[in-house]
Amino acid sequence: MGLEGKKVAILLEADYYENEIFYYDHRFPEAGMDLHYLSRLWGQDRLTFNGHEFRAPKDCWESFEGMSDDELRSYAAVIVPSGMVADRLRYTEDVAKIPPATEFLARAFAEPGIVKGIICHGMWLVAPRTDLIAGRKVTVHNNLLGDAKAYGAEVLDEDVVVDGDLVTARTGGHCHLLVRELLGLVDKG
Repeated sequence: MGLEGKKVAILLEADYYENEIFYYDHRFPEAGMDLHYLSRLWGQDRLTFNGHEFRAPKDCWESFEGMSDDELRSYAAVIVPSGMVADRLRYTEDVAKIPPATEFLARAFAEPGIVKGIICHGMWLVAPRTDLIAGRKVTVHNNLLGDAKAYGAEVLDEDVVVDGDLVTARTGGHCHLLVRELLGLVDKG
C-alpha cells in the first residue's frame, strides 16, 4: 500500500527526549508520511514545549482533544514517546475521570487499523486504562518492569516487541527500531 501521504501522530509535552523527537522529525517525512504532533493546548493556539536534555523548544499547534472519530481514523499510527511526556499528559483536572490523553489513546487502541507505538516511559499513559495492554506482549524501560507486569502485560526482555497493531520499544535510544517495525506494519496496512 505504501507510506506516501499516510499520517502519523506523536503525542507531545514538556521534558520530551530530544534525540527521539528529532529522529521522528526526519524519518517520517523521509518515508513520505505526514507528521503531526498532538497535545493538550489548554485553550491556546499553540504551545512550545522544552526538551529534557537540551531544553530544545518544540512548537505544537494540534490537539487530540475533541478529535472526531473520522479524523482519528485518518491516522495510520499514533506514538506515545519516551521521556516525561506520558507523565505530563496523564494529568487530569477531575481525579474521578480518565485523563484526556489516555482516553485518546484508548480510542486509538479501539481502531485496529491504527498502529500504536509506545516507547520507554510512554507506558505510563496506559496506567489509568491497564486493559489496553493486559495480556499483550510488550517491552519497557527496566525501571517500568514492575509497572507493566502490574498492568497485566507479558514483558519480554527485548529492545522492540511487536504484538499485532502494538509496537513497543525499551528506551528512546531504540526509537529507530520502533520506527522500522511501525513503518513495516503501516506499509502492509
